[in-house]
Amino acid sequence: MKNSGNTILVTGGGSGIGREYAQRWHDAGNIVIVAGRTVSDLEETAKGRENIHVRQLDVSDAGQVASFAAKLIEDFPALNVLMNNAGIMPYEDITQARDLSDAKKVISINLTGPICLTDALIDHLRHADDAALINVSSGLAFVPMPKAATYSATKAAIHSYTVSLRKLLEGHVEVIELAPPGVQTELTPGQSHREGYMPLGDFISESMAQFAQDPTPEEVLVDNVKPLRHAEKDGSFDEKLDMIASR
Repeated sequence: MKNSGNTILVTGGGSGIGREYAQRWHDAGNIVIVAGRTVSDLEETAKGRENIHVRQLDVSDAGQVASFAAKLIEDFPALNVLMNNAGIMPYEDITQARDLSDAKKVISINLTGPICLTDALIDHLRHADDAALINVSSGLAFVPMPKAATYSATKAAIHSYTVSLRKLLEGHVEVIELAPPGVQTELTPGQSHREGYMPLGDFISESMAQFAQDPTPEEVLVDNVKPLRHAEKDGSFDEKLDMIASR
């Protein structure tokens, strides 16, 4: 992936990982569009940076995604990078019958949203110069957190979907998976100050250094997430699962 000269769309750009990536990429010489549901948060991301542009988008609304993509291509014909980052992570008790509205919302934002947005932009990206598609999964794609079972399942699905995209788009679009560990953001309440989670700035710096490599790795993995990514292979899956389940 090129370091500069791109036009990049970042979903979930109003906070956390999305905000930090948008600002870093802007400062490296890219045009960045941040999309999300809350305009005030997006405007805070863009504050003081003239080449960060704000667009409202609810990725869970398939009809809105289609019209958003069409207008985006019209406004930014040089668009060549999509980062599917928007996501939510509610805790849940799956051991008893419950209201499934939260689980359905997680699926619509974390999984169906990226699939729909990728579909809406894929014909454009296939013909764009230096095109790249970045899907944000999670270390929990590889060892789930039982109290966030639906979130973990959507991230496992994103990992699988990304592998398929990479194979089928080979030679046309560079497909990259970014799998964060637990990072100090407000993905869950209080997480931005929670001990044992990776400081956001450290995560961004370490992962951005991998994006700058030539070639960019197919999977961008900071050191903190590698124990989860490789747990199945190194025989530590049950141990890691017990550790995560006890949090």
